[in-house]
Amino acid sequence: MATTDVGFNPLDPGFPADPYPHYAALRSTAPVFSTGMGPWLLTRYDDVVRVLRDPTMSVEARDATAFPLPPEMMERIGDRSRGSRAMLSLDPPDHDRLRRLVAKTFTPKTVAQLGPLCERLVGTALDDAEARGSMDVIADLAFLLPFTVISEMLGMPMDRRDDLRAWSGALVKTLDPVFTLEEFEAALDAGDAMTGYVNAVIDEKRARPTDDLLSALIAAEDQGDMLDEQELIDQVVLLYVAGHETTVNLIGNGTLALLRNPDQAARLRADATLDQNAIEELLRYDPPVQFSGRLSTRELTIDDTTLPPGSILMTGLAAANRDPAKWGPTADELDLGRENAGAHVAFGGGIHHCLGAALARLEGRSAIPALFRRFPNIALVDDSPVYNGRFVLRGMLALPVTV
Repeated sequence: MATTDVGFNPLDPGFPADPYPHYAALRSTAPVFSTGMGPWLLTRYDDVVRVLRDPTMSVEARDATAFPLPPEMMERIGDRSRGSRAMLSLDPPDHDRLRRLVAKTFTPKTVAQLGPLCERLVGTALDDAEARGSMDVIADLAFLLPFTVISEMLGMPMDRRDDLRAWSGALVKTLDPVFTLEEFEAALDAGDAMTGYVNAVIDEKRARPTDDLLSALIAAEDQGDMLDEQELIDQVVLLYVAGHETTVNLIGNGTLALLRNPDQAARLRADATLDQNAIEELLRYDPPVQFSGRLSTRELTIDDTTLPPGSILMTGLAAANRDPAKWGPTADELDLGRENAGAHVAFGGGIHHCLGAALARLEGRSAIPALFRRFPNIALVDDSPVYNGRFVLRGMLALPVTV
């Protein structure tokens, strides 16, 4: 690793609104960067893809030799094992078994059947916005759509929507490389509340199964194997949280990108054949997930840096998606017609490639083109939106617009 004065400080006041200059500086001068917080940050496309696809890499925390939680946080965990059996936190063979079980109830056919529901939800949200003359894209569309869809898929009641949004937000904060003791305690409390809620719904589904994903997960079998109680809870919480948190950012970040690039918004309005590629380009340009973590199980050399076993690597998905070595001199520009837009790594890669990628794409295609075609005069109320304070699941708290 070359000596450099370039740093990585996600707490920098300008970082949430525009982290891309930071990534570019690292990519050009220190593509394998020691963050000083434990993890190494990778910012080049080829390095990120290599690590994501490397079958020797791990996601299990026990394989790390650095970046342990402080003693005061470990004490507060107690005997909780929440999340430890979620498939995103497991290596093969456990990961493969759980993914097969979940995938049986998360098929392309199931996702395709959600198209009419997505269109109805978007249509209602846009009708309401037209009647008001304004909307908050995050609360009124970006959150409402995926949250309702994943709730419908799982068969979860909608009566605790505000609580579930708060619990989910607290939980995902601990995905970040840095968080405070207060944020950690809030996540533990949110996890307890979420687990209790999910347990109650599971009990109801066991007594009275219905035609939904949660009932199917309870009954799912794979060569005589079933999800045990902890695995069931952890997969449901994972699907529930991941099923809406990422798409909120896709729709919010994508809408903001188009509002700031009116020429591209005009292209989208004029050409419906761009819809699919437009979502891929928006995923590339400002992805809903900025980083994905991996742990090395062997000595690993990247560029001129040799990392020991147990090293934590943050694969910079957003940085890789703007790498000129992959995307050329227009890497920092939004181009809805970009031919290779679908080569982005917004959904990760390898065996942990996002199981819900098809659903996120469907929701994005349902929401974003409809929003811009319905409202040709849509405009930002404030060009300095407030971000959610997260580094991994970077998105906005609100995005008010007039229509």
